[in-house]
Amino acid sequence: MISEPEMTGESDDPGTRDVLDLGAPPPVRVREPRPPGARRRWLWALGGALVASALWGTALMVYTPADRTPDLRGYRLDRDPCPDIRLKSVGEAIAPREPGGSLGPGMLRDGVLDRVRCSIMLGEGKSGRRPDAGGSERYAVAVTIALHKKTDPRAEFEAARSETDLGVDPGTEVEIVPDLGDQAYLLSLVDGETELRVLDGGAVLSLRLSQFFVYDDADGGGGHLTADDAEDLDLSAHKPALISDMHDLMSSLKH
Repeated sequence: MISEPEMTGESDDPGTRDVLDLGAPPPVRVREPRPPGARRRWLWALGGALVASALWGTALMVYTPADRTPDLRGYRLDRDPCPDIRLKSVGEAIAPREPGGSLGPGMLRDGVLDRVRCSIMLGEGKSGRRPDAGGSERYAVAVTIALHKKTDPRAEFEAARSETDLGVDPGTEVEIVPDLGDQAYLLSLVDGETELRVLDGGAVLSLRLSQFFVYDDADGGGGHLTADDAEDLDLSAHKPALISDMHDLMSSLKH
Protein backbone atom coordinates (compact mmCIF):
# COMPACT_ATOMS: atom_id res chain seq x y z
CA MET A 1 0.00 0.00 0.00
CA ILE A 2 1.42 3.35 -1.04
CA SER A 3 0.95 6.20 1.35
CA GLU A 4 -0.30 9.67 0.31
CA PRO A 5 3.03 11.46 0.56
CA GLU A 6 4.66 8.97 -1.67
CA MET A 7 1.95 9.35 -4.29
CA THR A 8 2.15 13.14 -4.53
CA GLY A 9 5.94 13.41 -4.23
CA GLU A 10 5.66 15.94 -1.35
CA SER A 11 7.75 15.74 1.76
CA ASP A 12 7.10 16.94 5.28
CA ASP A 13 10.78 17.89 5.72
CA PRO A 14 10.78 21.74 6.19
CA GLY A 15 14.38 22.01 5.02
CA THR A 16 13.41 21.06 1.50
CA ARG A 17 10.83 23.87 0.99
CA ASP A 18 11.47 27.24 -0.74
CA VAL A 19 9.97 29.99 1.44
CA LEU A 20 9.60 33.63 0.14
CA ASP A 21 9.65 36.17 2.95
CA LEU A 22 7.99 39.34 1.64
CA GLY A 23 9.05 41.37 4.69
CA ALA A 24 12.81 40.86 4.29
CA PRO A 25 15.01 43.83 3.21
CA PRO A 26 16.45 43.86 -0.33
CA PRO A 27 19.92 42.42 -0.80
CA VAL A 28 22.80 44.84 -0.17
CA ARG A 29 25.47 45.30 -2.82
CA VAL A 30 28.95 45.41 -1.51
CA ARG A 31 31.29 47.69 -3.62
CA GLU A 32 34.67 46.24 -4.20
CA PRO A 33 37.48 48.35 -2.65
CA ARG A 34 39.22 50.89 -4.99
CA PRO A 35 42.89 50.20 -5.72
CA PRO A 36 45.18 52.09 -3.30
CA GLY A 37 46.75 54.30 -6.00
CA ALA A 38 43.47 55.53 -7.49
CA ARG A 39 42.52 57.85 -4.61
CA ARG A 40 46.07 59.20 -4.44
CA ARG A 41 46.04 59.99 -8.17
CA TRP A 42 42.70 61.75 -7.82
CA LEU A 43 43.98 63.87 -4.93
CA TRP A 44 47.11 64.82 -6.91
CA ALA A 45 44.97 65.84 -9.87
CA LEU A 46 42.70 67.94 -7.66
CA GLY A 47 45.69 69.55 -5.94
CA GLY A 48 47.31 70.38 -9.27
CA ALA A 49 44.12 72.01 -10.50
CA LEU A 50 43.87 74.12 -7.35
CA VAL A 51 47.51 75.22 -7.59
CA ALA A 52 47.11 76.12 -11.27
CA SER A 53 43.99 78.12 -10.44
CA ALA A 54 45.78 79.95 -7.64
CA LEU A 55 48.77 80.77 -9.87
CA TRP A 56 46.52 82.03 -12.62
CA GLY A 57 44.65 84.24 -10.16
CA THR A 58 47.96 85.59 -8.85
CA ALA A 59 49.15 86.28 -12.39
CA LEU A 60 46.00 88.21 -13.15
CA MET A 61 46.43 90.21 -9.97
CA VAL A 62 50.10 90.98 -10.69
CA TYR A 63 49.74 91.83 -14.37
CA THR A 64 46.51 93.77 -14.17
CA PRO A 65 47.21 97.18 -15.76
CA ALA A 66 45.95 99.01 -12.68
CA ASP A 67 48.58 97.27 -10.58
CA ARG A 68 51.40 98.46 -12.84
CA THR A 69 50.89 102.01 -11.59
CA PRO A 70 54.29 103.12 -10.23
CA ASP A 71 54.74 103.47 -6.50
CA LEU A 72 55.42 107.12 -5.66
CA ARG A 73 57.02 106.09 -2.34
CA GLY A 74 55.37 109.00 -0.53
CA TYR A 75 56.67 111.73 -2.88
CA ARG A 76 54.32 114.66 -3.42
CA LEU A 77 54.45 117.97 -5.26
CA ASP A 78 51.74 119.99 -3.58
CA ARG A 79 53.62 123.22 -4.26
CA ASP A 80 56.80 124.47 -5.88
CA PRO A 81 59.67 123.17 -3.71
CA CYS A 82 62.40 125.21 -5.42
CA PRO A 83 62.32 128.24 -3.07
CA ASP A 84 63.03 125.93 -0.12
CA ILE A 85 65.84 123.83 -1.64
CA ARG A 86 68.90 124.87 0.36
CA LEU A 87 71.68 122.79 -1.30
CA LYS A 88 73.61 122.86 1.95
CA SER A 89 76.49 120.57 0.94
CA VAL A 90 77.01 122.23 -2.44
CA GLY A 91 76.89 125.60 -0.71
CA GLU A 92 79.64 124.57 1.69
CA ALA A 93 81.78 123.13 -1.10
CA ILE A 94 81.35 125.98 -3.59
CA ALA A 95 79.19 128.91 -2.54
CA PRO A 96 75.88 129.40 -0.73
CA ARG A 97 72.66 129.92 -2.57
CA GLU A 98 71.92 133.47 -3.60
CA PRO A 99 69.00 135.13 -1.81
CA GLY A 100 65.73 135.34 -3.64
CA GLY A 101 63.71 133.00 -5.77
CA SER A 102 64.80 130.47 -8.32
CA LEU A 103 64.49 130.62 -12.08
CA GLY A 104 62.28 128.12 -13.80
CA PRO A 105 59.23 127.50 -15.96
CA GLY A 106 57.09 126.61 -12.95
CA MET A 107 55.15 123.43 -12.22
CA LEU A 108 53.26 120.93 -14.34
CA ARG A 109 50.33 119.31 -12.57
CA ASP A 110 48.48 116.52 -14.39
CA GLY A 111 46.78 113.23 -13.66
CA VAL A 112 49.65 111.43 -15.40
CA LEU A 113 52.67 113.51 -14.40
CA ASP A 114 53.65 116.14 -11.85
CA ARG A 115 56.91 117.94 -12.68
CA VAL A 116 58.88 120.98 -11.60
CA ARG A 117 62.07 122.43 -13.05
CA CYS A 118 64.14 125.31 -11.76
CA SER A 119 67.66 126.67 -11.71
CA ILE A 120 69.15 127.78 -8.40
CA MET A 121 71.90 130.37 -8.58
CA LEU A 122 74.87 130.16 -6.23
CA GLY A 123 77.03 133.01 -5.06
CA GLU A 124 80.48 133.74 -6.35
CA GLY A 125 82.61 130.59 -6.30
CA LYS A 126 85.82 130.06 -4.39
CA SER A 127 87.77 130.82 -7.53
CA GLY A 128 86.48 134.37 -7.10
CA ARG A 129 86.65 137.14 -9.59
CA ARG A 130 88.77 137.12 -12.74
CA PRO A 131 89.66 140.76 -13.41
CA ASP A 132 91.77 139.75 -16.38
CA ALA A 133 88.67 138.34 -18.02
CA GLY A 134 86.43 141.20 -16.93
CA GLY A 135 84.08 139.21 -14.75
CA SER A 136 83.70 136.27 -12.40
CA GLU A 137 82.93 132.58 -12.40
CA ARG A 138 79.54 131.60 -11.08
CA TYR A 139 77.71 128.34 -10.43
CA ALA A 140 74.14 127.12 -10.77
CA VAL A 141 72.27 123.93 -9.94
CA ALA A 142 69.45 122.88 -12.24
CA VAL A 143 66.77 120.85 -10.40
CA THR A 144 64.24 118.54 -12.02
CA ILE A 145 61.62 116.56 -10.11
CA ALA A 146 59.13 114.36 -11.99
CA LEU A 147 56.47 112.14 -10.41
CA HIS A 148 55.12 109.58 -12.89
CA LYS A 149 51.66 108.57 -11.68
CA LYS A 150 50.52 106.21 -14.47
CA THR A 151 53.54 104.83 -16.34
CA ASP A 152 56.63 103.23 -14.83
CA PRO A 153 59.62 105.41 -15.84
CA ARG A 154 62.25 102.70 -15.24
CA ALA A 155 62.80 101.68 -18.88
CA GLU A 156 63.06 105.28 -20.06
CA PHE A 157 65.40 106.13 -17.18
CA GLU A 158 67.79 103.33 -18.13
CA ALA A 159 67.66 104.13 -21.85
CA ALA A 160 68.49 107.83 -21.39
CA ARG A 161 71.68 107.41 -19.39
CA SER A 162 73.93 109.25 -21.81
CA GLU A 163 71.33 111.72 -23.03
CA THR A 164 71.77 115.37 -22.07
CA ASP A 165 69.97 118.60 -22.90
CA LEU A 166 72.17 118.84 -25.99
CA GLY A 167 71.42 115.32 -27.16
CA VAL A 168 73.26 112.02 -26.87
CA ASP A 169 76.97 112.58 -26.28
CA PRO A 170 79.19 109.48 -26.58
CA GLY A 171 81.83 111.29 -24.52
CA THR A 172 79.62 111.41 -21.44
CA GLU A 173 81.03 109.40 -18.53
CA VAL A 174 78.45 107.49 -16.49
CA GLU A 175 79.15 106.39 -12.92
CA ILE A 176 76.76 104.19 -10.93
CA VAL A 177 75.87 105.53 -7.48
CA PRO A 178 74.96 102.79 -4.97
CA ASP A 179 72.44 103.02 -2.12
CA LEU A 180 70.50 105.91 -3.59
CA GLY A 181 66.91 105.21 -4.64
CA ASP A 182 66.28 102.26 -6.95
CA GLN A 183 68.93 103.42 -9.42
CA ALA A 184 71.24 106.40 -9.55
CA TYR A 185 74.15 107.55 -11.69
CA LEU A 186 76.41 110.53 -12.13
CA LEU A 187 77.16 112.01 -15.53
CA SER A 188 80.38 113.90 -16.20
CA LEU A 189 79.68 116.01 -19.28
CA VAL A 190 82.29 117.23 -21.74
CA ASP A 191 81.44 120.87 -21.06
CA GLY A 192 82.42 120.48 -17.41
CA GLU A 193 78.92 119.96 -16.00
CA THR A 194 78.11 117.19 -13.55
CA GLU A 195 74.61 115.74 -13.21
CA LEU A 196 73.18 113.31 -10.64
CA ARG A 197 70.05 111.38 -11.70
CA VAL A 198 67.97 109.19 -9.42
CA LEU A 199 65.06 106.81 -9.99
CA ASP A 200 62.98 105.94 -6.92
CA GLY A 201 59.71 104.18 -7.71
CA GLY A 202 57.73 106.55 -9.89
CA ALA A 203 59.93 109.53 -9.02
CA VAL A 204 62.79 110.74 -11.22
CA LEU A 205 65.03 113.48 -9.78
CA SER A 206 68.15 115.23 -11.02
CA LEU A 207 70.65 117.85 -9.85
CA ARG A 208 72.95 119.31 -12.51
CA LEU A 209 75.87 121.46 -11.42
CA SER A 210 77.28 123.86 -13.99
CA GLN A 211 79.68 126.79 -14.08
CA PHE A 212 79.35 129.91 -16.18
CA PHE A 213 80.96 133.32 -16.54
CA VAL A 214 79.42 136.68 -15.66
CA TYR A 215 80.95 139.77 -17.25
CA ASP A 216 81.33 143.04 -15.39
CA ASP A 217 80.18 145.05 -18.40
CA ALA A 218 76.42 145.34 -18.31
CA ASP A 219 76.33 144.85 -22.07
CA GLY A 220 78.50 141.76 -21.85
CA GLY A 221 75.79 139.64 -20.31
CA GLY A 222 76.97 136.23 -19.26
CA GLY A 223 77.49 132.79 -20.64
CA HIS A 224 79.12 129.42 -20.24
CA LEU A 225 82.87 129.16 -20.06
CA THR A 226 84.78 128.51 -23.23
CA ALA A 227 85.91 125.03 -24.15
CA ASP A 228 89.47 125.83 -22.98
CA ASP A 229 88.21 127.00 -19.61
CA ALA A 230 85.90 124.00 -19.29
CA GLU A 231 88.83 121.63 -19.61
CA ASP A 232 90.30 123.13 -16.45
CA LEU A 233 87.12 122.58 -14.44
CA ASP A 234 86.96 119.78 -11.91
CA LEU A 235 83.31 119.69 -10.95
CA SER A 236 83.69 115.95 -10.27
CA ALA A 237 85.20 116.96 -6.94
CA HIS A 238 81.70 118.09 -5.93
CA LYS A 239 79.99 114.76 -6.57
CA PRO A 240 79.76 113.87 -2.85
CA ALA A 241 78.09 117.24 -2.22
CA LEU A 242 75.51 116.55 -4.95
CA ILE A 243 74.77 113.12 -3.50
CA SER A 244 74.31 114.55 -0.01
CA ASP A 245 71.98 117.29 -1.24
CA MET A 246 70.00 114.72 -3.26
CA HIS A 247 69.37 112.72 -0.07
CA ASP A 248 68.07 115.91 1.57
CA LEU A 249 65.89 116.76 -1.41
CA MET A 250 64.34 113.28 -1.53
CA SER A 251 63.52 113.40 2.18
CA SER A 252 61.95 116.85 1.90
CA LEU A 253 59.54 115.70 -0.83
CA LYS A 254 58.06 112.81 1.18
CA HIS A 255 55.00 113.41 3.32
